[in-house]
Amino acid sequence: MKILKYIPGLVFMLSLLVVTSCKEDLTEINENPNGVDPNSANPNLIMPTVMTGVANQYVKLGYGKIAGVIQHTQEDAWKDGFNDYNWNEEDDEWKAWYGFLRNNNLLHKRAVETKVKFHEGVALTMRAFIFGTISDLWGDAPYTEALKGDEGTMLPKFDSQEVIYKGIIEDLKAASATFAASGDERDAPAYDVFYNGNALKWQKFANTLLLRYYMRISSKLPDIAKPGIEAVYASGIYFKDASDDAVMDYIGTDKDNSWPNATAYDVSESNWRRRRPASTLISNLVTNQDPRLKVWFLPVHVRWVADPTLAKGMDEFIREDGKILTGVKSFTEQELRAKIAAGHKYTRHFNPNTYKPSRPEQFNGPLNTGEYVGVPPGMIDPTYFNENPTTGQQVQNQHASQLSYTYQGNKGGILKARLASAAETSFILAEAAQKGWAAGDAAAHYNNGIKQSLQTWGVADAYNAFIKQKGVAYNGTQAQIIEQKWIASWTAATEGWFDYRRTGLPKLVPGVAPVSRALPVRFIYSNNELNNNGESVRSAIERLEETRFSGPRKKNSQWSKPWLVQGTGKPWE
Repeated sequence: MKILKYIPGLVFMLSLLVVTSCKEDLTEINENPNGVDPNSANPNLIMPTVMTGVANQYVKLGYGKIAGVIQHTQEDAWKDGFNDYNWNEEDDEWKAWYGFLRNNNLLHKRAVETKVKFHEGVALTMRAFIFGTISDLWGDAPYTEALKGDEGTMLPKFDSQEVIYKGIIEDLKAASATFAASGDERDAPAYDVFYNGNALKWQKFANTLLLRYYMRISSKLPDIAKPGIEAVYASGIYFKDASDDAVMDYIGTDKDNSWPNATAYDVSESNWRRRRPASTLISNLVTNQDPRLKVWFLPVHVRWVADPTLAKGMDEFIREDGKILTGVKSFTEQELRAKIAAGHKYTRHFNPNTYKPSRPEQFNGPLNTGEYVGVPPGMIDPTYFNENPTTGQQVQNQHASQLSYTYQGNKGGILKARLASAAETSFILAEAAQKGWAAGDAAAHYNNGIKQSLQTWGVADAYNAFIKQKGVAYNGTQAQIIEQKWIASWTAATEGWFDYRRTGLPKLVPGVAPVSRALPVRFIYSNNELNNNGESVRSAIERLEETRFSGPRKKNSQWSKPWLVQGTGKPWE
């Protein structure tokens, strides 16, 4: 994608554009010669700025702390916000998403003015995606009065989630119709970082988002959701293959355009190392012999071995190829990586009859002897997990799995920001069909969702064997559909969270340490908004439902229910 090398300059240019207010009556001395006149901005140059900004922000959530919420991953240090949901106001997140909207608003304006229908469709699709994400994350938000500061609306009202979801559905319908009429964009391959100007793929993306949001509101507005999903299904225009997925590749030339936690920009490798697979996900993958396991995660470097002949409770030192290395409790990650690659195997033995936890208040056993070992959610101090002899962050926990070395990289292969996928689409249709809606065969869609996810992660050849696993073969339940959709949302965990919030599935259980005994359901409105648009924010907070988990923040809490789940009994009472 040729445009990618120009992204840093484009981002700078658009940042100037967002903060520059060029008016005809300004004197020349006040004009910014480096600014961009919104009245003549080229929509080609605005489009990739919107797309890359949104994709980066979305993957940072889905690969970041939301993966902690839905127990894809845990962090074994600096864990409060990741494992324990001990969240503060999300001011920076809020600013980022509304910043994308400002740029996208200009894209739409210039597309209409220049009569470029393709770009207009892109702007409508991205507007729906951004507003949908905002409402998904917080609840009520500025919508109908948003982005109207130049018209004098400085304190926009907060619209209800119902209004926002209905609005984005209409935007997506309009976008789909626009793409159907526009044809491919001749100049867009140099600027469209998702689809190289392919109008049909953008139409599929718009329709896939329609399926997402129809299902999102299905418990609250079934009279809209059911016919909506049935209509999209009847059209046949939606993601059907992993090659359709809405993804952004990274170019990997600096930290901002590389995969999150790329170790090229983190010499200590600490950010990669402290992020571990959660036991919830690992257990599922191991039990069902899931071929994605080895793509995403590494075996433990030093495996526990039960040895009833051992004279003491457990080895003090590790063993190399069965022989104790006296005085060696651990090697560094880099040393172990090289030694294991050279063919050595490392273990520690314990006597299951006499072993006693060394720090029972931190880790009370039992020892996990598996080849792949995940960290349980919400531990008090996860660095002690599985009798790690080197707690803290100087040396890795050799007795717990780590993410694949692939996730140390800058770019390439599976390192993509994924906004929506064919697998998600198939699981949505499977759930709709399972409800009895006219959306085809639930089992066929379920099986397709698994096949498409395996295709995404490069293990499609394993499908025939995997689909026959006892825990995988379709059993006709919503729980199984959502479970496989939850797995398939790896690195795009926001969708797994929103599904959990809507359905209570999978039945995730908090660990022992989180600040609340329930998983959160929303982000917290920021003090910045309260200080600057207090009346509107307070009215939105008042519409939230305080719960027994809300705590000292009361209604403006991550455990207070927005409209979408009020009255549904989900994900918890």
